[in-house]
Amino acid sequence: MLAIVLSAVAGGIAYFMPAAQLALDSTGQVIRVPTPSPTQLLISPSPTGAPSAAPVAGAFTVLLLGSDDDSKFVSDHVLTQSMILVRVVPSTRQVTMLSIPRDLWVPLSTGGSGKIDGAYSYGGAGAAIATVSRDFGVHIDDYIWIGLLGLVKLIDAIGGIDVVTSHPVMDDYYPADIYGGWPYDYERVAVLAGPQHLDGVHAMQYVRSRHGDLQSDFGRSQRQQEVLTAIRVKAKELSPEDLPALSKALGGELKTNIGISQVAQMLPLAASLDDPNAIHQVFLLPPYTHGGAPDGSLVAEWSLILPLVHQYFP
Repeated sequence: MLAIVLSAVAGGIAYFMPAAQLALDSTGQVIRVPTPSPTQLLISPSPTGAPSAAPVAGAFTVLLLGSDDDSKFVSDHVLTQSMILVRVVPSTRQVTMLSIPRDLWVPLSTGGSGKIDGAYSYGGAGAAIATVSRDFGVHIDDYIWIGLLGLVKLIDAIGGIDVVTSHPVMDDYYPADIYGGWPYDYERVAVLAGPQHLDGVHAMQYVRSRHGDLQSDFGRSQRQQEVLTAIRVKAKELSPEDLPALSKALGGELKTNIGISQVAQMLPLAASLDDPNAIHQVFLLPPYTHGGAPDGSLVAEWSLILPLVHQYFP
């Protein structure tokens, strides 16, 4: 039933709908987009269970954002270590996940150019949405943002996830910035290959590690999508009665513009997305991107990227 990470990522919105409900129950806040500085509105949480509503009919797109939000960063200025565009087509029950490399050098909606992971830092969710929408030529309906501890708490609250790890992790320089005594410290972590049952901490290590993967950030993007899919599978075992405990576990560490009425409309759709062959995973590997941009970032070959993106995000 829930959200993303990288850092907490980071899967269709259907996978994360209940997380949106939990965020609203926890914080009572909705952030409107795509204005550069989203407005926070107070709303009344649902009294008991999810409200009834007609199911979703039309296709929609959501931007999933995951941030390192440990004590090294000012809370309002965090980078998005994970950005995943998700399109859900209810009529065909198809879901497409497009991972956007965090180091992609792009024009920013706030002015100038920079790595796309800085869009959120410079202008919040509104700036991140505007940047992705303009650069990739897509319409974005909603967003969900989650931090490091949000991912950990979420996965622990649903009893862990089961993943067949395609990219085993062995990292001698993993940031010990969440539970360590010093946010700039490092530790050694390992997530072995094969079938694994991961709790929140180990799932975070699996999606967040940046060292030892021959595919670098592209391998990490694949790991993030694996965890999102595993969360979807586990979430299907949950019921509305589980929402209060999940809401308490998240503790408000999630932001979204999705309202309670939308969540109610999406719940039947979430239960129907049960065909793994209907989930398309898209990655901007070479030749769509390559090195050579400023600050070690990636050059976007837009002549190749845009036709690919518009094939899945018309």
